[in-house]
Amino acid sequence: MTKLFRLAASAAAVSAAFAVTAAASYAGTPTRTIISSGTSSFADAPYGTDAGNGTDEFSILDAIDGDGSDSQGAAIDRTVGSANVGNGVTTSGAARAKSNPEVQASWLGLNFFDQRFSNGGNQFSVEPPDQGLCAGNGYVVESTNDVLKVFDTAGTLLRGPVDLNTFYGYAAAINRTTGARGPSVTDPVCYYDAPTGRFVHVVLTLDHVGTSSSLSGTNHLDVAVSKTSDPLGDWAIYKIPVQNNGTQGTPNHGCAGGFCLGDYPHIGADRNGIYLTTNEFALFGPGFYGAQVLAISKSELMAGGFGINVSSLNTLGSGPDGAGFTVWPATTPGEQYDGAQGGTEYFLSSRAVFPDSGTADSILVWRLTNTKSLDSAAPDLGLSPEMVQTSTYGVPPKSDQKAGSLPLRDCLANAACRPRTGAGGPPSVALESKLDSSDSRFTGVAYANGKLWGALGTAVNVGSALKAGIAWYILKPSPAKTTLSKEGVLAVAGNNVTYPTVGVTTSGRGVLGFTLVGADYFPSAAYASIDDKVGVGDVHVAALGAGPQDGFTGYRAFSNRPRWGDYGAAAVDGDTIYIANEYIDQTCTF
Repeated sequence: MTKLFRLAASAAAVSAAFAVTAAASYAGTPTRTIISSGTSSFADAPYGTDAGNGTDEFSILDAIDGDGSDSQGAAIDRTVGSANVGNGVTTSGAARAKSNPEVQASWLGLNFFDQRFSNGGNQFSVEPPDQGLCAGNGYVVESTNDVLKVFDTAGTLLRGPVDLNTFYGYAAAINRTTGARGPSVTDPVCYYDAPTGRFVHVVLTLDHVGTSSSLSGTNHLDVAVSKTSDPLGDWAIYKIPVQNNGTQGTPNHGCAGGFCLGDYPHIGADRNGIYLTTNEFALFGPGFYGAQVLAISKSELMAGGFGINVSSLNTLGSGPDGAGFTVWPATTPGEQYDGAQGGTEYFLSSRAVFPDSGTADSILVWRLTNTKSLDSAAPDLGLSPEMVQTSTYGVPPKSDQKAGSLPLRDCLANAACRPRTGAGGPPSVALESKLDSSDSRFTGVAYANGKLWGALGTAVNVGSALKAGIAWYILKPSPAKTTLSKEGVLAVAGNNVTYPTVGVTTSGRGVLGFTLVGADYFPSAAYASIDDKVGVGDVHVAALGAGPQDGFTGYRAFSNRPRWGDYGAAAVDGDTIYIANEYIDQTCTF
């Protein structure tokens, strides 16, 4: 379950210089035209009922997100580097920041029941609940895999849940009567562009062979743009193919098995463009092919025309690691854009996944320059990485949690109960699941008050134990070089803090949102203030967890990787910051 919070904060800011090294840039911008696939709007649909048979519960996306397999034995290798857990940096926690955000309102967001039983129950059981949140013009739009709700700023539900397959014009994820499969939709993200007053919602969609469970190989980013400032009205829909094998106007990146996958899309914006990034993996074979950047003219996209141009840039072959990984684009509150070098959009990426040590002592700032050329017939963009020295950070360990009832674990060991879960094999005692803590990629980036703000997961030694913590950064970019204004680590003794997200107002008032879990806490939604003078403040528990995580991806009977939690989200609307993070709102016994 998710919970949404509305906060206000205040902060002051100073900066300090730090040495950096720059890498060479490159230019050249292949551009293609994509055609509108029509319009859509959000329509409520009734909930389904629990059939109780446990069959066909898990989609092909569980193979993607869980590194496991579905009925066809498919698995997607998304390995980058060694993925070894790094050595933790010793820390005692952060001081209180001058900014002191307070929760003004909170309400329950989407939950697992919404996901499974929307659209008459023609949905799958899905973990993780990838978070997409945006806010503006008096509306708060929240989406997870694979549903969406629209609230007002007081938390009143205005529309939903709406399943994303229906919104994007597809058949149901699964027809519970016939077993027919629709396209697999995943990784929703959302952004409200204040200057134009439009909402932009994006998902990754994987096509199937007919109505079977087998993937065809083609996959695309589906982009929905509201036609007005009211998300309850009509949206224009566009599809950007990302299989990158030379078909449907895509470049040919030579991915093993013949099809690439545009994984983990995220969205950013500056004055001139909307920017989508993906991690590119082979869909039917091993291999990472670099982060991809897709740039779209903002004015062209918001006009909602029949065809729009999309420019593509590839980080493969660039930077000190030979590619960028999770090159996260910055979002900007208000209109605080960087107009230098013909318009600049910023991205951040981490480096700890590449070395065998699982650690790094630098991050990359990526500049996409000359973005004003997106409004021309032949965009001419430059993308360049700059290495900024930082304190050491590393891939975090999985997170433990407070002891409590684990009915799914107990069911797997029970001869009468286990078959009802869809798990094969004889009853067996399963180890308690640990929560995924990410792989030290950036999970939130903002450009506000002339600075870049970012956070990622890291290994920390706190209270003589290796735990998952948060490394955060405040940087001052310029065309010549980037200076590190402030950095630090957030940790809680005996516990873990995971999947940070960043929201910062135009005056530099900021909030980190994250999940707090460990010996003292069931998975809980928490936050801390951040400013450029003191850093990160005390941890505030906004929604206390009621029980342990006991989801299916935590057990070998279903998956090879625990995936509960995944990323949260933050959205800024004027002086208000909205955050959404997963937590456990209930508990039960076997």
